[in-house]
Amino acid sequence: MNLYLVETVSIFRHRYVVEAREPEHAADEVVCQLVSDSFVEFSQHHVDECISSVRKLKDNQEYLELFDEDNDYLQSWTEEKKFNFINKIDYGTENGSA
Repeated sequence: MNLYLVETVSIFRHRYVVEAREPEHAADEVVCQLVSDSFVEFSQHHVDECISSVRKLKDNQEYLELFDEDNDYLQSWTEEKKFNFINKIDYGTENGSA
């Protein structure tokens, strides 16, 4: 079986309630205050997850290099543990063959 890297983008709708004089002020406040710990979110809803790309990985070594790059804090893990993050499709038996 081949390994494929599937990259996605998740889309969320976030809501904030802001007391302000003008709608533009409320919008500006959201943009400026998102980094603030005191600025609270009213609600959120997951809208969609879109596939942005799919590509075949060359081999297990490329998988391990990508794993270490994306998860640098887990580089000390064993290869066996790193390979546990591969999702496998169970095709069952197709046309009588496994």
